[in-house]
Amino acid sequence: MASGPSPLGDFVRAALAQGQDRTSIGAVLQRAGWPAEAVSNAIDEFADIPFPVPVPRPRASLSAREAFLYLVLFTSLYISIFNFGHLLFQFINRAFPDVTQQSYGDRFSLESVRWSVSALIVAFPVFLYTARLLSRQLVKDASLRLSPIRRWCTYLTLFVAVGFLIGDGMSLVYNLLGGELTTRFVLKSLVVGAIAGSMLAYYLRDLRPEERRSEQPAP
Repeated sequence: MASGPSPLGDFVRAALAQGQDRTSIGAVLQRAGWPAEAVSNAIDEFADIPFPVPVPRPRASLSAREAFLYLVLFTSLYISIFNFGHLLFQFINRAFPDVTQQSYGDRFSLESVRWSVSALIVAFPVFLYTARLLSRQLVKDASLRLSPIRRWCTYLTLFVAVGFLIGDGMSLVYNLLGGELTTRFVLKSLVVGAIAGSMLAYYLRDLRPEERRSEQPAP
């Protein structure tokens, strides 16, 4: 839900109404001890357009339907990515078998492939449909990009992707230093790196400038 009025927001509104420029407002608030990010967010709540009174920008809000759609979107994304990676792992296992695991036999591998394929057949179309539905809504109303659930899920996905990349790199270096690199291991590391890297690149690009403004200090 949108946050209610605050002393900082009230001050910015009053200062803008008195004709003060944004740079002066930001400077005096930071001298008073307000964090730069909070100051920047408060100033950005008002559009920089000429008008006798400050004009508010659209504010982030959250509805139950919107939360449901984004939870479905990212849940189906995680399921699809996990099972796609698992499917590739099984193909690598089949192409480069480990002699120490022959006791498991082919049945284990085939059952894993069947499960991953089943998950992809169900989850991936759900992801595509939900992504298309949300994309149409964003085209109609750009203010929906400020949705809290969208931003939280996006940053959570970035966090997960970075975590996998770090873990993948650590495992690769560890095995390299131990002289235990095999074709099988390198291929699996490449799969994890490619999937996590693709997620990171896509969602970093998806972040719009207004979502990154809070990271910049107030003017």
